[in-house]
Amino acid sequence: MFGMGFTEILLIAVIAILFLGPDKLPGAMVDIAKFFRSAKDAISSVQNSFEEEIHVSEIKKEALAYKKQLEEATDIKRHVNAEFDSLASALDDVEIHKPKKIEEDVPQEVTFKKSKKKKEEKEEMSNV
Repeated sequence: MFGMGFTEILLIAVIAILFLGPDKLPGAMVDIAKFFRSAKDAISSVQNSFEEEIHVSEIKKEALAYKKQLEEATDIKRHVNAEFDSLASALDDVEIHKPKKIEEDVPQEVTFKKSKKKKEEKEEMSNV
């Protein structure tokens, strides 16, 4: 009790009996018990008023809500990163065929070839 051993409490009791005497000792013990009870009540009322003033419980609830939101955001981020990684690996597997670039500096030759049918038709027309 209060960091005191049995021998220290016994020593204090013997000294109290010597100073107070057996007549006043019971009344003094009751007064001491009342003092400790009132001190304990005062401390608990101070704690309660302190908690009411700073709203510790509300702050704790709010902090827990923020913590939950952060955990959810972290989970979403992990999920998005996993999806991104899977898409990136899928894109690595796909071969993309790019069209060749046409060189603009080199002129291209355009020729018109006559078809054999047209030649035959012209010959038939000239024979008629």
